[in-house]
Amino acid sequence: MRKFFTCLLATFGLTTGCCQQNYENTDPEGFAKLITKTDVVLLDVRSAEEFTEGHIDGALNIDMKKADFMEKARGILPKDKTIAVYCRSGRRSASAASDLGADGYKVVNLLGGILAWQATRRPVTTANYETDVSGIPAQLKGEGIDVRIRHYE
Repeated sequence: MRKFFTCLLATFGLTTGCCQQNYENTDPEGFAKLITKTDVVLLDVRSAEEFTEGHIDGALNIDMKKADFMEKARGILPKDKTIAVYCRSGRRSASAASDLGADGYKVVNLLGGILAWQATRRPVTTANYETDVSGIPAQLKGEGIDVRIRHYE
């Protein structure tokens, strides 16, 4: 009986420990406040096509469905800044947030994605622009990596 309870407790400990969330969630109001801070990088993880249809102003775009998502993220996103991530409905961005969080990034996910953002009458843009991500890791500087990007394929 003692072994049974020991196994049960060990199993319970393993299942609860592996499912802990390594990122935060916030609603559109909290997200809007967050992205005004200078130590935050805004990341749209939708496809390039979705991004051009409308995105939150100032967002970088890295498609999380691509196999090299984490490689690209590591090459562009600074770990000393908070990554504010969103997608269409919040599902892809939650997955991306989990992956980034597991890699050591501090991440905040927009619950409900850009749909929730737009439902609260917050603006999106289709304008082409470049954005500068300051705090690029030293090992990347001078290696021809363009960090002034509109979207990254």
